Amino acid sequence: MSFVHLQVISAYSLLQTTTRIEDLVRSAKAKGYQAIALTDQNVLYGQVDFFKLCKKYAIQPILGIQLDLPGVISKDRTFPLVLLAKDFEGYKKLMALSTVRNQDASDRELLSLLEDDSSRIIAITPGEKGEIESFLNGNDQENAKAASLAWKKIFTHGNFYLGVQLHEKMKPIIPGLKRLSQETNIPTTAMHDVRYLEPSDNFSCRVLKAIEANEKVDLQSEALDGTYYLPSCGEIERKFQEADLIKSAETTQKIADEIEIELPLHQSLLPRYPLPAGTTPQAYLRRLCEEGLHQRIAAPDAAYEKRLAYELEVIHEMGFDDYFLIVWDVMAYSRKAKIMPGAGRGSAAGSLVSYVLRITHVDPIEYNLLFERFLNKERYNLPDIDLDFPDNRRDDILHYVRDKYGSDHVAQIATFGTLAAKMSLRDTARVFGLTVAEAQAWSNAIPNQLGISLAEARQKSKELQNLISTNDVNRLLYETAEKIEGVPRHVSTHAAGVVISDNPLREIVPLQKKNSELYLTQYTMGNIEEIGLLKMDFLGLKNLTILNDAVQLASAALKESINILEIPMDDERTLDIFRRADTNGVFQFESPGIKNVLRKLGPESIEDIAAVNALYRPGPMEQIDLFISRKKGLAAIDYLHPDLKSILEVTYGVMVYQEQVMQVASRMAGFSLGEADILRRAIGKKQKSAIDEERRHFIEGSLQQGYSEQTAEQVYDYIERFANYGFNRSHSVAYSFIAYQLAYMKAHFPEAFFAALLNSVNQHSDKMREYFIELKRRNISISYPDINTSNWKFALQQETIQFGLGGIKGLRRDFIQEIIKERQGHGHYKDFVQFLRRIHPKWLKNENITPLIYSGAFDNFGHSRATLLESLPGMLNSIDYSGNNIDLFSILEPKYVEKEELPLLELLDLEEAALGHSLKGHPIDQFGKLYNKGAVVYVTELAYDKKMRTMGLIKDIRRIQTKKGDPMAFANMTDSTGEISVTIFPEYYIRFMKLLKANQLLVIEGKLERSKQADKTNFLVTHIWDAEAYQEMMGQKKENVFIRLTAENNTPELFGKMYRILNKQPGDHPVILYNEATKRTMRLTAENWVDISADLLDALQAIFGSGNVAVK
Repeated sequence: MSFVHLQVISAYSLLQTTTRIEDLVRSAKAKGYQAIALTDQNVLYGQVDFFKLCKKYAIQPILGIQLDLPGVISKDRTFPLVLLAKDFEGYKKLMALSTVRNQDASDRELLSLLEDDSSRIIAITPGEKGEIESFLNGNDQENAKAASLAWKKIFTHGNFYLGVQLHEKMKPIIPGLKRLSQETNIPTTAMHDVRYLEPSDNFSCRVLKAIEANEKVDLQSEALDGTYYLPSCGEIERKFQEADLIKSAETTQKIADEIEIELPLHQSLLPRYPLPAGTTPQAYLRRLCEEGLHQRIAAPDAAYEKRLAYELEVIHEMGFDDYFLIVWDVMAYSRKAKIMPGAGRGSAAGSLVSYVLRITHVDPIEYNLLFERFLNKERYNLPDIDLDFPDNRRDDILHYVRDKYGSDHVAQIATFGTLAAKMSLRDTARVFGLTVAEAQAWSNAIPNQLGISLAEARQKSKELQNLISTNDVNRLLYETAEKIEGVPRHVSTHAAGVVISDNPLREIVPLQKKNSELYLTQYTMGNIEEIGLLKMDFLGLKNLTILNDAVQLASAALKESINILEIPMDDERTLDIFRRADTNGVFQFESPGIKNVLRKLGPESIEDIAAVNALYRPGPMEQIDLFISRKKGLAAIDYLHPDLKSILEVTYGVMVYQEQVMQVASRMAGFSLGEADILRRAIGKKQKSAIDEERRHFIEGSLQQGYSEQTAEQVYDYIERFANYGFNRSHSVAYSFIAYQLAYMKAHFPEAFFAALLNSVNQHSDKMREYFIELKRRNISISYPDINTSNWKFALQQETIQFGLGGIKGLRRDFIQEIIKERQGHGHYKDFVQFLRRIHPKWLKNENITPLIYSGAFDNFGHSRATLLESLPGMLNSIDYSGNNIDLFSILEPKYVEKEELPLLELLDLEEAALGHSLKGHPIDQFGKLYNKGAVVYVTELAYDKKMRTMGLIKDIRRIQTKKGDPMAFANMTDSTGEISVTIFPEYYIRFMKLLKANQLLVIEGKLERSKQADKTNFLVTHIWDAEAYQEMMGQKKENVFIRLTAENNTPELFGKMYRILNKQPGDHPVILYNEATKRTMRLTAENWVDISADLLDALQAIFGSGNVAVK
């Protein structure tokens, strides 16, 4: 006898067990089993991996499910039934059943599907939760028999079994099951209901269930070990033998013998495009491409014709004509629906076919992009065209594809959120009954390292080690958290992945519905590709939403359409945005680090921008300084061999892109570009044998091409050194296009750009504050929301950005929607009282109306905000009393209680509470020129541990004495961007205490430091000035612009650029050059003096480096 477990769950029965699939299969093999089943609850998530792992460990896979089905007697309840697939036809039935179970379908529909040919499925009663078992537990033999016969009728051909278990809860019904088997002639089979692998896993599984149910575990009574584990084959056989159930145990092998299943992997399941009559996919694609080529290129030369013919040939040979037609159709719809696409993503931008079909928008010939990086007939791989759309229009694309191909043929792809280190600790602590603070202490003991495991954290964190060793409960908590770590917690939707199939998907893959109109595959992306379905990526990109909004706003203001795909790619104002690192809001160029690279490099073309995008990543970063030095002529350019100049010239001899590796191998060693791509991949995988083999191949080819062995060795060493870090040029260029387009909008239509940008961020976030500072610096006006002109989002009103009603904190979305809908349907609100009368009574609450008053939304009605606040209670009462009685309302019509406007500082606080920012203007703004001169910064621009000056209004002064009796003070300082805590220690307090008065406008100097309290900062003051006195002092003191000349930047070319910038901003501030080599200074003549501004300093820093320009 060889026992087979036919009822086993894995961690894909979410939050029920810690059993990983590989651990299950490995353990089954080690414990002597020749076959084993996987029967997760209602889902088939893990079956492909289970199948492959069983093959790997030479154990027979049995694919099954524990499916909740409507009772055949107790029809108002559902009960699980173990279903096993005899073969692939049976598995297809399981996929269909699981799909129906996991969508909004009736129990009747599920049962009908099961009744319609169940010949390829074996069914077994599940034990503890089964319908038949529940009747037997209640001594209801009659209903147990009726239910058994009903299932026997559905599962003909002897495919229905009564499961017999030896667990304590099931032992009492064994005699009943035997009697039932004799009366109905339904055979019994042994079952063990395996829920975890080892007895000690019981407790961690109980914790998982408590996490799911949001319960606490009773540490006093909860058993650590359990009986639902996977015993050894010998142990389970002995148990059934001792229970006189040998025949039932032998039946498990009989069932396994009836099962022979192969999951077809690596099938060709490419979808087909619905063609017009009388054509083929190849012919239709060729026609579209030829038409598209002449639309894209007015007079294409032979290079374009040859490249197009070659690509079409490869696409057809690899069987991808339909795929390209499907993608073309999606992009054609996006244009028709006015959905702005990205310029391209990934290696697909290297395809001329993609370009002429308007799938991508980068000319691969003009930008020297390689098709073989995308598709290589020498290495079969599925095409991967990733499509970017504005994130607020992605659903429109998904709905189009669903409607085009049918809802049964399109699905999104599942992914799983897992319990990471911190979450597993926090969740375990919660169900152990710890307080929030105690649970946080555990979480805080984990180092802030991306992807760190609990085992790694324990090695690195002394704090964690101390917590674990405190007592036995803490040790158990940690060990439990470690066991549940990495277990799937929930299923979610892949950010981009979509599958399309010719055949109904439920015949190929199990599906489910999850808060969406589209199906979701139960398989993850890797399994989807393994079975042969083609994944397409439709990604929602926030930056495309910003770009699209900016273009729409600017077009509306101009009253003419802007085609962002046809802007000049050598626009100086746009390139200047990059040179000055003025890239807030520009895709992939916002970080301080990449801004510093932009200033040092001074990009002069889209090629330079793409190179920065490719270089600013771990690995390639080490080449940045060399790249800049060579570009600026400060270091000699070395191409290794003159024949490589045309390939490496665009990056000054530095191998930046993967495509350059391929081109070098092709040029020197005579590789086809397909072979060169294989070399690139071999080096990227870091497999020494493959690298050595490619080295031999490369050197042999180079010798045949007439190069010396020394040159070939030298070039291959260079390739091997940099190929690991090389970036996909197609992707870098395509994404740099999006950055360039955003920068173009910022340079030419700043109001539209910033309105779109503000719509993309949280109103009360640091990003919003950062953008508001930039608006101030650029003198771009922003106005209050208006109850009659504002919609949901920020908008443009005659070159002024107007707040949207959606930006007012505390207002519900449906309230705002009603305000707008009522206004659109019945015209503008005439006054405050009419507004209150027109909105639905359910909104007439103080907490709904006051945020609108605070925000200034009613300012145009001519009453002060103080008046509206004072009048509101009486108006609400009057409307409430009069109801819809117009006559009564005219009698009770409320009067405005006129009040002087609130004090300025109170207004500022209320505005900030409602809008996140005060638009009225902070008192310190009268000294705003000091910001532009770089003398002071806004409080939100202060950097840590650096001596800086800021200014604002001082308030909340708290004076104390130190332990020594010395006086000191704490205070808060505000400006129009935020607030900081300020500390004045005794030595400075004594000097400046006369200036420390509430609501005084001050300039302070000092350093910003992190406080010991989490998320708190503190500014340590070393000097204080009265703001007015400081401004006078700065006016009398003539500031100079100092430029330090180093060996790297002391060149005639850079001097020419410097003079052009100086001449654009004439003023009365001297410019002084300091030569580092000679230690001498030179003051430029008065005609080269300047007006100091942030733009001027940014431009000079872009030429000479951020550390070489200063104002003193």
